[in-house]
Amino acid sequence: MGAALTSHAPIAMAAPARRAPNAPSATHATGPEGERRADLGNGWYRNPVMPGDYADPAILKDGEDYYMTHSSFDASPGLIIWHSRDLVNWRPIGSALAKPLGTVFAVDIAKHNGRYYIYIPFMKAPWSTGLASFANIYVIHADSMAGPWSEPVDLKIGGLIDPGHVVGEDGKRYLFLSGINRVQLSDDGLSTTGPVEKAYDGWHYPDTWVTEGYSLEGPKLFRRGKWFYLVSAVGGTAGPATSHMVIVARAASIKGPWENCPHNPIVRTRSDAEAWWSRGHATMVPGPKGGDHWYMVYHGYENGYRSLGRQTLLEPMTWGADGWPRALGGDLGIALPMPSGKAGVPVPFTRSDDFTTPAFGTRWTFYGAAPGEVTRAKVGGGVLEMAAKGTGPADCSPLTQTVGDHAYEISVEVDVDEGAEGGLLLFYNDRLFLGMGINGQRMVTYRGGHVSFWGEPAPATRRLWLKIVNDRHIVTFYYSTDGQAWTRHGIRSEVSGFQANTVDDLSQLRPGLFAAAKGTVRFSHYRFRALG
Repeated sequence: MGAALTSHAPIAMAAPARRAPNAPSATHATGPEGERRADLGNGWYRNPVMPGDYADPAILKDGEDYYMTHSSFDASPGLIIWHSRDLVNWRPIGSALAKPLGTVFAVDIAKHNGRYYIYIPFMKAPWSTGLASFANIYVIHADSMAGPWSEPVDLKIGGLIDPGHVVGEDGKRYLFLSGINRVQLSDDGLSTTGPVEKAYDGWHYPDTWVTEGYSLEGPKLFRRGKWFYLVSAVGGTAGPATSHMVIVARAASIKGPWENCPHNPIVRTRSDAEAWWSRGHATMVPGPKGGDHWYMVYHGYENGYRSLGRQTLLEPMTWGADGWPRALGGDLGIALPMPSGKAGVPVPFTRSDDFTTPAFGTRWTFYGAAPGEVTRAKVGGGVLEMAAKGTGPADCSPLTQTVGDHAYEISVEVDVDEGAEGGLLLFYNDRLFLGMGINGQRMVTYRGGHVSFWGEPAPATRRLWLKIVNDRHIVTFYYSTDGQAWTRHGIRSEVSGFQANTVDDLSQLRPGLFAAAKGTVRFSHYRFRALG
C-alpha cells in the first residue's frame, strides 16, 4: 500500500484548460422544451453533460459505444441505461432494474467474455424483504446492455457499498468495495470465492482541509500498460463545497502494494467561488479519439443549485510521462472541446408526456416503491391512471422525474375519484416536498413536507389544471378550470434549502404526480418547459 501523505506540498502539474481564443461564450444550448444541453453545436460542450440528479456515474466503453448508469436510490424502475458515442450526447435505452430490492447506491458496469454485468449495492429500505444486512451487494447480468436483465443475484457481501469490478493479472475477477476492500469472484462473476480483505488505506489529505468527512469510497479500477489504476473518492459527497475529491493509486498487481499518485487529489473544488462543488466519484475512460485523450466522468453540485442534486460532469485528462493522470478541465466553468472533435447528434429526450405509451424507468420513476409498484399505473389514450395509495405525498410513492434546469414550469390536468386525492408536486423526499392536491372538496396545499395551514379558495371540483413554476428557487403555484386562464395561488415559496445538507438525504427537488387515499386519479396533458 502507498504511504498516506500528511502534508500537501506544491507539485508541478499540467495547467488546467483555459478559454481558447475561439471558445464560445454562450452558456448552454437548448433543446425542444428549452432545457439546457451540453453540446453547443459548434465543436464545444459545456458541463453538465447530464443536468439534474445523475449521481455516481458508472461508465463502460464498449468498442465505439459508451454506456452509463447512476445511483437510482429510491426510484423504481431503477438504473436507467444511457448510450453515447461522444460522451456528451446521451440517449436512454431503458431500465436495467425493474424491481429494486432496496435503495440503490453506486453501481459498477462491467463486460466480461461478451456478457454485461452491473454490480449493485442494495441498502435496506422500509419495504425491503430478505436483505440480510443494511448494505448488500448483488449482481445482474445480460447479453446486451438493452437487456433483458437477470433477476438480482446475491453475492452475500454485507456492510459494504460501491463495488468496482476488475480482472487481475491472474485472469481472475475481483470486486473492490468501500473502505477500500477486495474480494475475489468466481469465473462467472455471480459468487465470491474468498473472504473480503482490506486492500488499500487511501490517500489522506491534511486535517486542516474543510470537508464533510474522510469517507474512502467509490473504487473504479482499470489496467493501462503494466499498471492497475485505482480511482477512488474521499472527503464526503455533500457538506462543504470543498468536500468530495478524486484520488488515484496504482500497483503492478491487483493485490498491491498500492502507490499513491504524487499529485493527489487530481480533482478537487478548492473554493466555493468555483462553478462546481464537491466533485468526485470518478471513472476514467479513453475518449473517442483514442491515444492519451482520456476523460473523467464524475458528479458535482452546481454552485447555487444544490437542489438539483449531483450532476454528471465530463473533464478531459491526459497521461504524463511518469504514467500518472493529469486533469485538464480546471473548475469546469468554461466551454471545452468536444471529445470527438466535432458537434454531436442531440438526443430527442423530453419530459412532457401525452400519456399515449408508458415511459416508466426513463421519463418517470416511482419514489420509495416496493417491487411491482408500476402495476398501480396504466397509460393509454392520453391518460395516466394511477391507483391511490397512502394518506398523502409522504407515503403514496409519487411518480417523479429528473430535471436539470434553473427555471422551469410544469402543468397537468388532474381528475380524481370520490375519496381520492391527486396533485402536482415538487418532491425531494418523503420528508420534504411542496405542491397542491385536490380531493373534490378543496385544494390541499403542501409546504415543507406537510399540509400547510393555508386554505386556498380554489373551486371545489374533482377536475382541475395545476401548474408549478420554479424560477431559480422561487416557486409559485397556479390552478385553472380550463388550462387557459390561470389563478395564482396565494403564497410563494423559496426552495434553495431543499437539498442534501438540509435533510441528510442525497436526492434533488423534482416534479412529481401523486395519488393518495382511495380510488383512482387520472392525469393528462403533462407539460414541462424550461424558462431559461
